[in-house]
Amino acid sequence: MGNQFNFIKPLFRGWIIIVGAMVLAYLLASKYLSYVTPMYESTAKLSLADLHQGVPNSNLFKDLDVFANTQKIQAEIELIKSHTIIKKALDKVPFQSILVRQGSLKNTELFHDAPLFIKSVTIDPLHYDRTFLIHVMDTINYTITDPAGFLHKCKMGDTITIGDTRLFVALNKKLVTEKPNLNIFDKYTITFRSPEKLISEILTNLDVSSVDKDVPIIRISYKSAHPEKASLFPNALAEAYIEDYIETKFGAANVTVDFLNKRIAEISGKLSGSEADILNYREKEDITNIRQETETDLRKISQLKIQQTNLKMSLDAIKELDVYMQKGKDNFLDLAPNFEAFTDLLSTEMIKKIKQLQSEKKDLLLEYTPKDERVITIDHKIDDISSYLRESITNTKKNLESKYNNLVFDIDEAEKVFITVPEKERIMTILNREFEIYQQSYNFLNQKKIEAEIAKAAKVAFHRIITPASISKMPVSPNRTIIKGVAVILGMLGAMMLIFIVHSMKARVNDISSVESSSMIPIIAAVPKLKKPSEKASFFLTTLTQWQVKELLQPNGIICFTSFNKKHATKFISDEVIQTLKKQGRKLLNVEIEENVEGDDFWSIKNIEPNSSMLTLCSTKMVYKTTEEIQQVLEDQCQYFDQTMVINSNFGEAFTLALMAIADLNVVCIDTRLTPAKKVFEVDIIQQEFKLPNVHFAINRVGYNPSFILEIVRTIKNTFFAIKNKIIR
Repeated sequence: MGNQFNFIKPLFRGWIIIVGAMVLAYLLASKYLSYVTPMYESTAKLSLADLHQGVPNSNLFKDLDVFANTQKIQAEIELIKSHTIIKKALDKVPFQSILVRQGSLKNTELFHDAPLFIKSVTIDPLHYDRTFLIHVMDTINYTITDPAGFLHKCKMGDTITIGDTRLFVALNKKLVTEKPNLNIFDKYTITFRSPEKLISEILTNLDVSSVDKDVPIIRISYKSAHPEKASLFPNALAEAYIEDYIETKFGAANVTVDFLNKRIAEISGKLSGSEADILNYREKEDITNIRQETETDLRKISQLKIQQTNLKMSLDAIKELDVYMQKGKDNFLDLAPNFEAFTDLLSTEMIKKIKQLQSEKKDLLLEYTPKDERVITIDHKIDDISSYLRESITNTKKNLESKYNNLVFDIDEAEKVFITVPEKERIMTILNREFEIYQQSYNFLNQKKIEAEIAKAAKVAFHRIITPASISKMPVSPNRTIIKGVAVILGMLGAMMLIFIVHSMKARVNDISSVESSSMIPIIAAVPKLKKPSEKASFFLTTLTQWQVKELLQPNGIICFTSFNKKHATKFISDEVIQTLKKQGRKLLNVEIEENVEGDDFWSIKNIEPNSSMLTLCSTKMVYKTTEEIQQVLEDQCQYFDQTMVINSNFGEAFTLALMAIADLNVVCIDTRLTPAKKVFEVDIIQQEFKLPNVHFAINRVGYNPSFILEIVRTIKNTFFAIKNKIIR
């Protein structure tokens, strides 16, 4: 489990670097903050008029604000940020010039707290965005260095002319009186900014946003190096926006009133003309009221038609009666009952007279014959009355026919009146429609004129500043806590990154896990940092016991110690193994390679201790010997000893692999602090390529993480002694 966190070990070694980097970053951040110019921010909140809710919703205020359209909040924000509004706001605040007190390390921007009062009478366009240097020597004398580098000596209270630029410079006596200890005698710079650059700087530090997309409240924030400037501009911008709104509304109302007056005069003339056209047409066509006249004529025709119907019925009855009487004139007495159609008194009396004569005739016929004079006289009387009655019917029929024809004529004449009614109504409808259009336009324009005049007279807006900007006590940038915290974190991360980079560049073995992950060769010994002799003796005794149990130590066997550099623990591990074997009473042969050997042969052997001998191989003479000859010498000598210990040359030299090939146990020594990690993989390749027997790793200083400070001290000492030895030589 611990191997998973091996990558953290370099950080533990370099903790002093990490702490030092964090402290250094903190100090640098503190130093930076002492020189950086702080920025102050102030915010004003502006409430926009809502024409659908609250006070503006009343009819009166709608009239007052009739020309204000409900717009999206974003559109109002863009309007506030427009150059037009910003220019009007800049007219309210003295932002054209920037006065700065110069310091050796830090410059301070001044505003109303400046000991100098500087006013530009006129500014040469060539001097815009250029710096004037002012050096105040005393309360009377000062000098100005213009942008061209010319020096001008001046006195307080005088107007200075530099080209086309005229400046008035005087002491701020009020501030000097309030702060008697204020340092006046110093160097100052003043810059007069061009309108374009000033607006650009304003927009850079200006932030206009909405509190919420559904809430008509706008937040106006401004940043400045001077807290008073930061508080002045948001208020000025909000006021300029409201004033521009009122001015725009008043201008629109004024233009609208003039337009409406012209249109009302024009529509009034057209309305009068339409009235005259209607009057002329009525007089021409003799029209009072078409609807009433039409209704009267309709009633008249209706009455005539009723009379016509009655006459028609009477006329038809008379005609039928006349036809009936013409058919039955020979037997009139039998037709008598049909005379009931006559209802007038004369006809009734005549019918009664006839009936009476008929009754008298019947009585006479009872006594007399029809030829009797009395009967004949009665018949004559009946005939006279019947003839009169028939004539009466004929005359009545003629009279009814005449009346009926007159009614038909009267109805035809009355109906002729309606022939021209549709055309009259069409023309009157056109004339009335034209009149109504002009009348509606006239009324509408007069109503809008009244509303516009009210809006023109009432210079009021429903936008208002609900939270004015105030002078900020604390700067918003730089944020000291965050900058220091970030600096410390960056220092820590930078140190950690440096440690990892150095660690990666060194790419040492470091620990057992790095060896196991890079090679399939087993590890025969993992030697920790052993400081005391007793620790060394105990560890290597245990290690050799393990080798014996694993049967790695063969009788008369050859143990070969090899490395990439003799400093990589080869000497230390081989010496400790030899010393342990000696203590066990074993007879040892030590084999080493040197440049010069006594004698003519390439090798020599001598006793150095009772149970220990030294076999020395000459590297210069071995060049002329075959591998078999070298191996034969070792095989011949090792049979007289319990163990042969070969201190081999480094990997890459001529006879390194030859000596490893005859060894019974090959121990490749590596050091966690010195051996590059890539060498482990190279050993794997060499072992597989040359089929080297029984190769094992022995790792020195496992788990050793020396203090980085101690390593630096050791490096300095080694460098010092190396230089000293070089000087002595």
